[in-house]
Amino acid sequence: MSTIRFQALAELNDRQAVTVKSPAKISAIFGENVLSPFKLREYLTDYSFGKLEDCIIHGTRMDRDTADHIAAAMKEWAIQKGATHYTHWFQPLTGTTAEKHDSFFKPLGDGRALEKFDGSMLVQQEPDASSFPSGGIRNTFEARGYTIWDPSSPAFLVGNTLCIPTIFISYTGHALDFKMPLLKAGHVVDKAATEVCQYFDKDVTKVTVTLGWEQEYFLIDSALYNARPDIQMTGRALFGHRPAKGQQLEDHYFGSIPERVMEFMKDFEYESHLLGIPVTTRHNEVAPNQYELAPMFEELNLANDHNQLVMDVLEKTARKHNFRVLLHEKPYEGINGSGKHNNWSLSTNTGVNLLKPGKNPKANLQFLTFFINAVAAIHENADVLRASIASVGNDHRLGANEAPPAIMSTFLGDHMSAMLDEIEKNVKAGKMSPQEKTDLKLNIGKIPQVLLDNTDRNRTSPFAFTGNKFEFRAVGSSANCANAMITLNTIMANRLIQFKKDVDARIARGDDKDEAILKELQRLIRASRAIRFEGNGYSDEWVKEAARRGLSNFRDTPSALKSWKDKKVQKMFEDLNVLTPEEIHARYEIEVENYSRRREIEARLTSDLAQNHIIPTAISYQTLLVDNVRGLRDILPAAQAREASRTQTDLILSISTHLNGLKTALDRMNTERTKAMKMDAEKQAEAYCHKVKPLMDSIREHVDALEMMVDDEMWPLPKMRELLFTR
Repeated sequence: MSTIRFQALAELNDRQAVTVKSPAKISAIFGENVLSPFKLREYLTDYSFGKLEDCIIHGTRMDRDTADHIAAAMKEWAIQKGATHYTHWFQPLTGTTAEKHDSFFKPLGDGRALEKFDGSMLVQQEPDASSFPSGGIRNTFEARGYTIWDPSSPAFLVGNTLCIPTIFISYTGHALDFKMPLLKAGHVVDKAATEVCQYFDKDVTKVTVTLGWEQEYFLIDSALYNARPDIQMTGRALFGHRPAKGQQLEDHYFGSIPERVMEFMKDFEYESHLLGIPVTTRHNEVAPNQYELAPMFEELNLANDHNQLVMDVLEKTARKHNFRVLLHEKPYEGINGSGKHNNWSLSTNTGVNLLKPGKNPKANLQFLTFFINAVAAIHENADVLRASIASVGNDHRLGANEAPPAIMSTFLGDHMSAMLDEIEKNVKAGKMSPQEKTDLKLNIGKIPQVLLDNTDRNRTSPFAFTGNKFEFRAVGSSANCANAMITLNTIMANRLIQFKKDVDARIARGDDKDEAILKELQRLIRASRAIRFEGNGYSDEWVKEAARRGLSNFRDTPSALKSWKDKKVQKMFEDLNVLTPEEIHARYEIEVENYSRRREIEARLTSDLAQNHIIPTAISYQTLLVDNVRGLRDILPAAQAREASRTQTDLILSISTHLNGLKTALDRMNTERTKAMKMDAEKQAEAYCHKVKPLMDSIREHVDALEMMVDDEMWPLPKMRELLFTR
């Protein structure tokens, strides 16, 4: 056995569960390290707190005095909790979070010092923007960028540092992060949805987007992680023969959680609850060593901040327990990958979930309005929605028989589909008679009873209705939720704005309000029929059917991302003031380059491991076989020697075949990679996707075949059976 692999397995065998303290009551520690508005109020005057509320709710500008008062309150609370530093915590376009810590400490120059933190430090800072992706918005020599406080997301404490959620913009005002466009998308859907709600309830003055994410992840022992350079640097195993037992028996899903994993989960949940993250669910997922956590629903911006925090807390906590967390969408070939299901809904200030049926025909007509517009929004913007969840990792997962396919569609359930068919059929082109209105409203009034027991789920659907929300299942486990949510809320706002224009036009032509709404819903049902699919999204038949319906099937990231170049898409985002064409172009450039860079790293690691680990090991074992055959020929008669060494000879030839195939594919891959590096960004991504990646797959086939031939004691890398079935 290779030294590295031997040491990794030996270290793993010494593992013991770390005992974790658990609170008697979660409620007793929940949010302890969060400066919530409730806590902040204790430190502020009514005037200052009122100004803060106006800023959060209405977006009013905050004056310097109020900012100073709030900064002083934050400092006092943080220092009481043991803080010595503060940071503007933001979400650049790297896909991770960023922070630069500064001390409260300020020397006075006469041998004394004090702790200082004022409004100017709170509201704005100037990190080096040149070191973050900008997609060409800025030259590398132009370093100025600004982080600006987001009052709607509460500050929190991590260790001895006060973390202040902020947006990140360039000197020219362009968004360089995910939070700023997410806030804009939330605002525009609030405005559009509120105006539509006015048809049904004049008391609705605000609509809030809610998000409930479900985070899937794998755990791997840190010793095995350190012995796998590919997993360390790419997040996935580039090589590895499938183990005899994978997930075939379906015995891991919802099974008993291993003790060591449970201690990790308890510790993670404790840290999450201190940060006010309402984690409530934990369980084994389908694949071995795969798990899932989920919180309660929250307002979109806060929910997204909490998911970014959760990914960080997962990693930090895992290290304490000698685990590493894998958030890659497909870390292991042949078993399920990981997603991050985004459960999305809209709620009014009157306490109504707009995607939940009501108790009477009027409430259900409101529900149908938002429900049908959501379906229509997906139909009209399926391509850009697909682009919003495109990534290197998700390319391995989408359509891989455990995740939604790359074809965007929506599942409504048989009964809701039948309901839409009924509405489409019964709404008349001309004036509706009183009896027709009564019959339709009685039918609409039955929706709650229909959904109570008959709204099923479809795990193969990328965008499924689940009774009171839509579940966007196609989002990748490593993704920032904001990317998908910016797009989803923008297309929904755009659809609602158009819906109101069309309904108002019908009313102006003489229809009454309910009739105008029903007729417009009928039109949308008919127009969006192609996006509705109730069957098995994994099947080959669906691929053919989707093509007949005219639905796109972008199987890879470079193809999917091109939707951002569509002028209609750019105009929609610009008209709604969510993203400018320049910002969209920048994000496109960043995503394309990110795809190429990640594929480059994978290709270089493939080459490194194959040439420096796999080929020498296979040759060493082959040499042992050759020596064995030679020895048999030295001591046995020729005929007996040939018979005695037949197995060894066959193995020698098989190893040679795969070594030759491996070397040929390796040389071709390196040649294609060299060519790709000389291309512009877009062509480079396509070359990595269509030229380099297939050769990496070919190399893997040869390596995985060699793994099953070479003596287990000599194989240099921890195997899949060890990675997946070691607790």
